[in-house]
Amino acid sequence: MPNHVQMLISPQQTVAEITRIIKSASDRRGQPLWYPESYDHWVRTEREFQEIANYIEHNPVKAGLASSPEAYRWSSAAAVAAPQ
Repeated sequence: MPNHVQMLISPQQTVAEITRIIKSASDRRGQPLWYPESYDHWVRTEREFQEIANYIEHNPVKAGLASSPEAYRWSSAAAVAAPQ
């Protein structure tokens, strides 16, 4: 998505540390690219995980950026659909 990032991860570090790493690695010439806030949600079941993954993969389609989740280059769905 051009104006936000959605990630579904199983963190090995704190969410604050992961966010700090991502945001610091994407600064533009010393100017922050990100707003200071973020939103996180703890996923409690496999079903909820799959529902969120489906939502994230279909978000570019809903926004008119791709015709299918697989057609959006930055999607995990595109990586799954890529030929080996």
